[in-house]
Amino acid sequence: MNNLRVAWLLTSAFYYWHPPLSHLAKIFPQMKAFVANWRDYAPGYENSFQIDIVGERKVIPILKDAKSYGTNFTYMPLNIVNRLLKFKPQVIFSNSFGIWTILALLFKPLGKWRVVIAYEGSSPGVDYRNSPIRLSVRRAMVKAADACITNSHAGKAYLTQILHAEETRVFVQPYEVPAANSMSGSTDKNTIATKEYKSPIFLFVGSITPRKGLNLLLEACAILAKQGCDAYTLLVVGDGSQRQELEEFCQKNNLTNCVQWIGRVDYGDLGEYFSGSDVFLLPTLEDTWGMVVLEAMVLSKPVICSKWAGASELVTEGENGYNFDPHHPQELAQLMQKFIDNPKLAIAMGEKSRQLMDRYTPETAATFLAEVSSFVWEGQQK
Repeated sequence: MNNLRVAWLLTSAFYYWHPPLSHLAKIFPQMKAFVANWRDYAPGYENSFQIDIVGERKVIPILKDAKSYGTNFTYMPLNIVNRLLKFKPQVIFSNSFGIWTILALLFKPLGKWRVVIAYEGSSPGVDYRNSPIRLSVRRAMVKAADACITNSHAGKAYLTQILHAEETRVFVQPYEVPAANSMSGSTDKNTIATKEYKSPIFLFVGSITPRKGLNLLLEACAILAKQGCDAYTLLVVGDGSQRQELEEFCQKNNLTNCVQWIGRVDYGDLGEYFSGSDVFLLPTLEDTWGMVVLEAMVLSKPVICSKWAGASELVTEGENGYNFDPHHPQELAQLMQKFIDNPKLAIAMGEKSRQLMDRYTPETAATFLAEVSSFVWEGQQK
């Protein structure tokens, strides 16, 4: 099976994809990733798997919704077909239900390959449950595919219950998983250690846009301020359209001593902020998966996670963190207060996070993907 020719079709090959793909390439040396919007290899994974840069994707908004993914059309370069026919893969993993997946399915008889649809996870903005046309197309795609994979049980429920995929052909396991070394950076900087931040240090990493719910996190901070609690620091790593508005909110609500705005940080330097903080917060209103949760957990951090993130399935209530509804800032404020009142709680829960992530490593993800590859290819041979 190590001679199997495997292709990955990645509409956005961001850095967190690279560790599992690197390990999958060790199992299948002929594997190649066909990528759009390529930003170079993640630190520590240079040239660890073959790539073919197909071009650039363009996301064309149809109906904008600042608090959701919105309705979009994603244009992908159509020359992917010629490249696949030249590569002659036996198994293709294709991301989601976009044009590349449609083309891979349409050209199955000609290319004689198997197709696995990789559906990151379920959320209202990408499921299109109220769109009969999209659902009918997706059901046809699932029927034509040889298997589906998804990170979450919510993703499996969508594939089987809504799109009517066969249970035996849907496989669930986190395959988008990080590696701590890819976030460690190339310098010996320790910015957090040199700052006199009040502990505990809470960390937010993400775009500063309405969908990510940072405004609701700051409302929770304002509640704490009204209760006379300012014995903590919130580090905000990221940037976006809402930043100025939210900085003004902090000024009006006496949060400037508690909230520190870091701005954008290179992926390779994120480890410094995860490692230097005590608790990670994700107040998102919608995330199909939420890799930042796994990145925090692999670096031994407890997580206070929105229940609207797919990765909330990895949070065991009261053991490695808590899930909450970001629409209720009072609930979030109470959870933050737990760590403010009991600093040792973060250490114990962070260790639980690390232990859990021992089960979800790039190596185990690669083994999972290899098993799915074998399943669909051997099924063809029978």
